Amino acid sequence: MKYKSIMAMFLGASIFACNSSDKKENEDDASLIGKASVTVSGGIMTPEVLYSFGRMGDVQVSPDRSKVLYGVSYVSIDQNKTNRELFVMNIDGSDNKQITQTKKSEANAIWVKGSSKIAFLSSESGSSQIWEMNPDGTDRVQISEIEGDVSGFSYSPDGKKVLFYKNIKFGERTSDIYPDLPQASGRIIDDLMYKHWSEWVEEIPHSFVADFDGSKLSNIVDILGDEPYECPMLPFGGMEQLAWSPDSKTIAYTCRKKKGLEYSLSTNSDIYLYNVDSKETKNITEGMMGYDTNPIFSADGKLIAWQSMERDGYESDKNRLFVMDLASGEKIYVTENFDYNTDFAAWNDDNKSLFIVSCVEAKTQLWNVDIATKEVKAITQGVHDYESFGYAGDKLIALRHSMSQPNEIYSVNVSTGDATQLTFENKEILDQVKMGKVEERWIATTDNKKMLTWVVYPPNFDPNKKYPTILYCQGGPQSTVSQFWSYRWNLQMMAANGYIIVAPNRRGLPGFGQEWLEQISGDYGGQNMKDYLSAIDELAKEPYVDETKLGCTGASYGGFSVYWLAGNHNKRFKAFLSHAGIFNLEAQYLETEEMWFANWDLGGSYWDRNNSIAQRTYTNSPHRFVDKWDTPIMITHGELDYRILASQGMMAFNAAKLRGIPARMLIYPNENHWISQPQNGVLFQREFFRWFDEYLK
Repeated sequence: MKYKSIMAMFLGASIFACNSSDKKENEDDASLIGKASVTVSGGIMTPEVLYSFGRMGDVQVSPDRSKVLYGVSYVSIDQNKTNRELFVMNIDGSDNKQITQTKKSEANAIWVKGSSKIAFLSSESGSSQIWEMNPDGTDRVQISEIEGDVSGFSYSPDGKKVLFYKNIKFGERTSDIYPDLPQASGRIIDDLMYKHWSEWVEEIPHSFVADFDGSKLSNIVDILGDEPYECPMLPFGGMEQLAWSPDSKTIAYTCRKKKGLEYSLSTNSDIYLYNVDSKETKNITEGMMGYDTNPIFSADGKLIAWQSMERDGYESDKNRLFVMDLASGEKIYVTENFDYNTDFAAWNDDNKSLFIVSCVEAKTQLWNVDIATKEVKAITQGVHDYESFGYAGDKLIALRHSMSQPNEIYSVNVSTGDATQLTFENKEILDQVKMGKVEERWIATTDNKKMLTWVVYPPNFDPNKKYPTILYCQGGPQSTVSQFWSYRWNLQMMAANGYIIVAPNRRGLPGFGQEWLEQISGDYGGQNMKDYLSAIDELAKEPYVDETKLGCTGASYGGFSVYWLAGNHNKRFKAFLSHAGIFNLEAQYLETEEMWFANWDLGGSYWDRNNSIAQRTYTNSPHRFVDKWDTPIMITHGELDYRILASQGMMAFNAAKLRGIPARMLIYPNENHWISQPQNGVLFQREFFRWFDEYLK
């Protein structure tokens, strides 16, 4: 699912940016949730400390480039809720003020009416609606009364229209067929894609455009009409998949105009131009067969840029940057000579270049791309990840994080790359926490290549002591082990409990060129597993690593890796922990929903006996090596996970118990592929360390 910038399928880590789903985080009345005052005992991070960090996101530069608007989400473990508040500061970081303090989250906040107003989503009136207020937070006024919940919106440049999206009914309910059985809970299924990631597909998002007189909406039109297609696309798409032309006459939108079986087999989405007056629609990427997403118009309205993948069915294909001349129809593959993904993009004022975010060698930087020459120049460097940014002329106002610091906002000089930190949301906590050293190592693989591996040491590391060590296996399978900050798979959190953490960028991860990335497809259980063993074997040679106390953990594809290594580790490890992992590949092929992924990465169906790639994949399924299991294993899974069903974890747990292997299972009836509820997250952390401490200490 790489159409949503940083987010990739099977990531297994917390989503970094706050998005429009934040509006649902605090629906019930509760005590006000705000910034916590935290005392860190002994300087050691705990789960409770980790959940006290403010989670920053959604940076918006005002049109006059004088102000910055952003949101911070705060967690209450006691209330088991999250609440999001809004802040405004000057472009240089001065005069930083919190402008909301409510029991309901404010989301999708943007500057409107020049820089005189802020529009946002709030469920203050019951359902999620569009509101406006002054930049100081005063004079809150509701401007929409849309049936249902508004999920995202934007104003036209001339301020006369509002584009928004919300869910509409999809398909028939049982009660539609049998009106006399209104309480019947059974679902009648006739086609594929009846479930997706974490929900039964009974609603889909549609985008609408409405007239706006400055105070209320009218004449609402569904830009897809009666078409039964998603816009934006599930499960992660938002307003970044739609854009206004500068003259307010055209809406560019992303859509995959497929449903059912066809939808489940294809990633072919397109960019469409919708004429607001005539209501005519034009497909500008027809014949481009992969994901085409995230359109953005140049300031002069003559060009449009978007992100594009070449091959249908391959969701981890290179995310290319394309530009089209709207008059001539000429398309330019701008990043043709750049062997890395475009994860975020924005136009320069000159209409001749764009700024992008791209991860190279596990560090995510800001870059400038010249359209005419196709030259891609790095703006920033350093050991960190830039996530997204707002353009402010000679500077970019960007979110940045690392393994040792959650998101903060930086001002980046476009010419020099010099970065100045503007916000210090988490300084009070960070000043108290002792972070472990993060080391970049290049380790030789079995096929004589070099692999970047992050090593995170415990705080107060003493090289004269021996430490238990945990191998971290990444999900995705094609999502980078960059300088990510996670609220579940936090490597500093793991290290704080007295472990050395080894995190390899094994085969199949982006940031090291397409050849490195693509090697994993059709080779599950192959070279990437050798890469993992190369990394842990190299670190085990160090005098401060206790090679008799090695552990292994990971989520999703990382969970698959744990299951596979459990049957193929030759007694290296003393304990395993797998979250939401694939245990039985044959079952996974028929249990999952996005069949394009299974067909591409697994090589096809297991019943195709003439398909050598598929047969090699299924031969390497972890469940086939259970007879070799000899090491304690813990399994965690959410029962609302429709990506990798909880039955996969239950099968693995049952197999371990039947084999007499010490095993524990933590099952969440109300969580999906991720763990989103605060108390469940803390429970996960406590059980994670209780398990490994039992066998590695």
